[in-house]
Amino acid sequence: MARPLRDRDGLTASVVTVPTPDGPFTIIAGSAVLASGWTEDPAGLLALIHPGLRPGRLEEAPSGSAPGALAQALPALEAYYDGELGAPAQVPVLQRSGPFRERAWEVLRGIGPGRLVSYAEYAALCGSPRAVRAAAGACAFNAAALFVPCHRVARADGSLGGFRYGLATKQSLLAREGRRAQEVDAEYSPRRWR
Repeated sequence: MARPLRDRDGLTASVVTVPTPDGPFTIIAGSAVLASGWTEDPAGLLALIHPGLRPGRLEEAPSGSAPGALAQALPALEAYYDGELGAPAQVPVLQRSGPFRERAWEVLRGIGPGRLVSYAEYAALCGSPRAVRAAAGACAFNAAALFVPCHRVARADGSLGGFRYGLATKQSLLAREGRRAQEVDAEYSPRRWR
């Protein structure tokens, strides 16, 4: 069910919750995804949105409509679970914070499916190799899960670290991406062409 939101500037945003293999997934979007994650609680997601972007209220929307970025986000979510693991990276996302965190979220979008980096590697990719805690903070404050894939960052010792939606969900996402990456590698392996 999609419900539009009216933000403080009078722009319209919407919220929708859909079932996924990893549980209910909620997306809040206007012209871009503002927040998303494996939850049925839109209020919890609203709290993650920067105050300057946060919609002011929820309103019911006509059923069956997918306004704004939801028209891209919902098919991308479905495509992801159908094996097109890069589909969420094509959906516009809007988050606000300080310069490092905004840069870090853009860097996360460039970490492809099937790739897992440590927090230290992530900090280096952000251009600040010593900013490991700041890189971890960018993951922790990421409001747009899956569209900004913070699940692809883990601890240097190989353990998964944290994930707002639970380690079981993070493990499931990484396993799904790892399986698909292995399938693609096997399909295009040079040995296959010999």
